[in-house]
Amino acid sequence: MLTLYRPDARGWHRLPAGPKTLLLLGLVMTVSLLPAAPATAAGAAALCLACYAVPGTGWRELVRQIRALRWLVIIALAGQLIFLGLEPAVVGTVRILAAILLAALLALTTPVAALLDLFERALRPARAIGADPKRISLLLVVALGSVPTLARLAGEVRDAHRARGAGGGIRSSALAFIVLALKHADDLGDALTARGVR
Repeated sequence: MLTLYRPDARGWHRLPAGPKTLLLLGLVMTVSLLPAAPATAAGAAALCLACYAVPGTGWRELVRQIRALRWLVIIALAGQLIFLGLEPAVVGTVRILAAILLAALLALTTPVAALLDLFERALRPARAIGADPKRISLLLVVALGSVPTLARLAGEVRDAHRARGAGGGIRSSALAFIVLALKHADDLGDALTARGVR
């Protein structure tokens, strides 16, 4: 599974997985629940800059993450422009991007094994209703790992269209991306089944 994790021994990497998850979840909720205003978008952007400025991550990593999410940003902005207008669309897109970037810090600075252990411990009470914490934990970690995979697939589709000089615009690109994403999901399902996860 493709992972975002970048080994280091500074900053966010030094925080235990549990407190770090609660802190980043609180930051994401703050960015998501504050009123949709230009000041909120500016605050969300400043918060991202501050969080990525911590040693062990850095603004170069922030730029890399934004580049990986650029198609999501374009789609989110275009969709909101149609229904909301320029200012609310920009504010909403900045908030969405900030929430994703803050959540990505967890995967960037926490090994997959630590995330699995954390989610499994947190979900133990779910056994009371018949849920399997191990399976749910695996699902959550696989979902985190799928974000960079889908970003990579979107980049491959774009590069392939450029290399062929193909036209067709966003419609043909979106169709190719959907086909690749469904193939990835099918391959991932086969891999999990082969490992006894049903």
